[in-house]
Order: sequence, then structure tokens, then C-alpha cells
Amino acid sequence: MISLALVAEDAREFYVELLDTWHHDDCSDFVKEIVLPQLWRGDYSCSILDARDRLLAFLRPFDCMITIVTDAPEHDWELFCQLAYNEGKWLQNVSPAPTNALTLKPLNDGSDLPHHGLLDARIIAGMFVM
Repeated sequence: MISLALVAEDAREFYVELLDTWHHDDCSDFVKEIVLPQLWRGDYSCSILDARDRLLAFLRPFDCMITIVTDAPEHDWELFCQLAYNEGKWLQNVSPAPTNALTLKPLNDGSDLPHHGLLDARIIAGMFVM
């Protein structure tokens, strides 16, 4: 995974681009042509350890149970778990399994996904939250 993005029902957002979990040579042509040019870099770029700290700081303040909804659980959930599982513990306010967005009934059709983590997350969240 190159990036991770979350958009909460209350519109709070989390987005990081990982620097040390992938290599350009390992990327598919699709990723090289579509995904990489869209990366925002700058303050969003960080190591996986920094990404963990940022994710935990984002998730901890929620006073409700958090369910992660993803359109690609076979890809997204592994990275999320690597970041959320810290010092042998799982956050108490995060469900231990994701919900596949493809199994939910959307409130609207959304728009085409641009294949940028945060932009995609905003569109997907908008399809299920009013």
C-alpha cells in the first residue's frame, strides 16, 4: 500500500502517504501512470512508524465504535491492521473487521473514483453518509 485515507461520518479526515512500504519498480503500470502522479507528498508523506502514530492519534478521540468501510478489503485492511495494531493491542473503539462497501446499499451513485486515497474515501463516505 502506498497511502491510507479515512473519512468519518462527521467529516474528520485522515490521510498519509507511506514512504517505506513500497518500491517504484514493484508498482504496476496502472499505479505508475494513475496513482503515483496524484500523490500529494509534503506533510502527508511519512514512514510507517509515523503513520501509525498519526492513525492512532486520529482514532483515539472517537467516543463511539468505529467501523472501517472499504471498497477493497483484501488490500486496505492489511495495511490498516499493521498501523492500528500497536504494542500487541487493538484499539478498543475500532471494530476488529472491516465492512466491504460493495455489500452495502449506497444512498447515491457517487462519482468515478480518481484512485487517490483521500479523494476516493470522500466519495465512498458520501455514498453512505448523508
